Amino acid sequence: MSFLQYLINGVSIGAVYAIIALGYTMVYGIAKMLNFAHGDVIMVGAYMSYSVTSYLGLPTVVGVAVAVLVCTLLGILIEGLAYKPLRGVPSLAVLITAIGVSYFLQNAAQLIWGSAPKNFKSIVTMKPVVLFGGQLTITGEVIYTIVISVLIMVALTLFINKSRMGKAMRAVSEDRAAAQLMGINVNQTISTTFAIGSALAAVAGVLLCSTVPTLMPTTGSMPGIRAFTAAVFGGIGSIPGAMLGGILLGVIETFSKAYLSTQFSDAIVFLVLIVILLVKPAGLLGKQIQEKV
Repeated sequence: MSFLQYLINGVSIGAVYAIIALGYTMVYGIAKMLNFAHGDVIMVGAYMSYSVTSYLGLPTVVGVAVAVLVCTLLGILIEGLAYKPLRGVPSLAVLITAIGVSYFLQNAAQLIWGSAPKNFKSIVTMKPVVLFGGQLTITGEVIYTIVISVLIMVALTLFINKSRMGKAMRAVSEDRAAAQLMGINVNQTISTTFAIGSALAAVAGVLLCSTVPTLMPTTGSMPGIRAFTAAVFGGIGSIPGAMLGGILLGVIETFSKAYLSTQFSDAIVFLVLIVILLVKPAGLLGKQIQEKV
């Protein structure tokens, strides 16, 4: 029964990675850049929810709504100030800027909220589900995380495939110059992509800190790196790939800690990633892109 418990816990943490990875994969798929500050937007979202509920005493729903709103605006601001002026420059300059934004957000959080860890109160009030006479326990956080991640995945897929903005995003992803010639506002499309990715980061931050109730300025760093790994694992640029990669990563990490070693679980995860990329360089569901000559 412990195997099933580990599997459910792995799917739960993997679902959080998947939500974060969706932000990475959307930004890369459309803007063709890696936003390494994405993990720190998670941290900002968690801090905003914490501040609204702990300092102002407002309901958790309001805290989550404020976190999503602030992170959405933050994503648009970061894109407009830090990344938009760098369009057309070598990708290395964008990567260095992203790392700079990441450190800026971490230090800003340290100045505002301090470096001491905060005890994050879970947004989930649902009681655990106990099965098989107490041998299997599924917490409310696990159920909420899995359900919310599936809903986000479905909603995002419908948005990309059915909405006007979604079709514009796909056009910009395929050929930015051609999309601009067809009358698509490329800048607005990329800003919307950052806004959606940052809103998802806020949701992921709240769910992550509800499961692991410790909040500090570096909270988003490691989950951000793992989620980026999940996006590459599933095929960066692919929405189903981000979901699959996140869940697989969470399951591999949980089983590695349970049956092999807690110290080397990260090494095992990255070893599996290397093997997958050797076999399928574009990731599990990624498309091999032909270079235009």
